[in-house]
Amino acid sequence: MLAYAAPALFALFVWWLGTGVVLFLDNLPRRTYRWSLLAAGAVLLAALWGLIATRASTDPAAAYAAFAWGVLIWGVLEMTYFMGLVSGPRKSPCPEGCRAWRRFALALATSLYHEVSIVLTGALLLALTWGEPNMVGFWAFVVLWLMRWSAKLNVFLGVPNLNIEWLPEHLRFLQSYMGQRSMNHLFPLSVTIATVVVVLLLGEAAAAGASAFDTVALTLIATLLALAVLEHWFLVLPLPDEALWAWAFKPQAPVQGEAEPQETGDRGRSSPRCVAPVR
Repeated sequence: MLAYAAPALFALFVWWLGTGVVLFLDNLPRRTYRWSLLAAGAVLLAALWGLIATRASTDPAAAYAAFAWGVLIWGVLEMTYFMGLVSGPRKSPCPEGCRAWRRFALALATSLYHEVSIVLTGALLLALTWGEPNMVGFWAFVVLWLMRWSAKLNVFLGVPNLNIEWLPEHLRFLQSYMGQRSMNHLFPLSVTIATVVVVLLLGEAAAAGASAFDTVALTLIATLLALAVLEHWFLVLPLPDEALWAWAFKPQAPVQGEAEPQETGDRGRSSPRCVAPVR
């Protein structure tokens, strides 16, 4: 049992801590972003080196390390968006009366450059680990990427819980691109497909003949995907998920001479989870 519990708990801890750290840094005053991004750049280089150093190893410890590196890389990319370093050509609210496809195109423009940076980073990780026995970091990155897109599409189509307060002030305009409704047709499909994949991964991890490395690797990825499914459920169920990261939302006193950002738009809300930090 420990063979499955240890990687599951490790993935849970990395997900919880990584999400909290990104939320905490994103909600600091904007004058701190420069230093946070400089530190994040150093973390990104270290994580890329870590993936290279562990890609040929089938020691279970290497699976844990590669998983952590993959999640760290994702977290750095999320910081670049939420701190405004890499976003998109559009930085204004959605005009009133936009039809669905027009609203989708404008919403995509708010993060277009960031989406391209994710594709390029994913291609780099694939190139660094392709054909190697340890691709855990790459697959962790892919899970976070796909489930983030799933969450963003569900938020765009409409879900009841959108937590606009999770966004930094300068991104509150994103709420104007979101609709709010009790359910959408994509949500059941998203959680069903992801849940089936979780079950299949766990089945492979528990299969006879699975090596210690395979058991750890598959359990790590399955747990991360299961947590992403949980985040999807947070979007529709009345659960106090903010309590998990209450420590990341310390109230800030206004800084003398620093202008307060203005909120724009009043339709819907958005959430940065899977929209997630590390997620």
